[in-house]
Amino acid sequence: MPKLTDAIKHLIIINVIMFATPLLLKMDLTNIFALHLPTNEHFGFWQYISSMFMHGGSMHLIFNMYSLWAFGTPLEQMWGKNKFLFFYFSAGLGAGLIYTFVNYYQFNDIYEQLISLGLSSSDIQQILEFGKYNDDIITLSNKTMSEFYSLYHTPAVGASGAIYGVLVAFAISFPDAKLAMIFFPVPIAAKYFIPLIILSDLFFGLTKYSVGNIAHFAHIGGAIIGFIIAWYWKKNQFKIL
Repeated sequence: MPKLTDAIKHLIIINVIMFATPLLLKMDLTNIFALHLPTNEHFGFWQYISSMFMHGGSMHLIFNMYSLWAFGTPLEQMWGKNKFLFFYFSAGLGAGLIYTFVNYYQFNDIYEQLISLGLSSSDIQQILEFGKYNDDIITLSNKTMSEFYSLYHTPAVGASGAIYGVLVAFAISFPDAKLAMIFFPVPIAAKYFIPLIILSDLFFGLTKYSVGNIAHFAHIGGAIIGFIIAWYWKKNQFKIL
């Protein structure tokens, strides 16, 4: 059992507090702290950070915090507290930005299709507010319109983007470490195991075969930023005082 290092300990404490406080006070802080699409009235720039400390359920929280502890501990021990925190928040911020870019691109594509059908901006806003539209005018499929509504209204929460950055950094730093999953208990080296996880996210993100409301492109975004930083640091032995 690795020692609970300072940065990871405080990150876990903050995540637990942010999860438990709304439950205890019976408050919904989603509109304030979860990451919304920039076109949504509830969007705020601080949400790129605050959403990293919000979770959709206890299992979501437990899985992320376990992963942070298991894979982040050796990184903090190797890098030190300040360097690890810089890495963690950079990966999380990058994940949120890439996730926003992908969602906004998809949202804007449908938006432009609606404009081409003769709808005005106010007409589209009415659809987004009430979720109702005229099938005789809007020839887009119900699936497309449902996706349009969901992109606008569904915020993102969780530390998963930053965690994926941590996973990639772990694979770069400890490529031969053996890892295994519950449903696939055969140990596999981290240099193969972690890329398989990321490729599965890419597949589900592109094909939309995913089960559940999972922000696959946030995971991929965190992995990309994590790879860039970890690879650069390993190559150049970059240090933060």
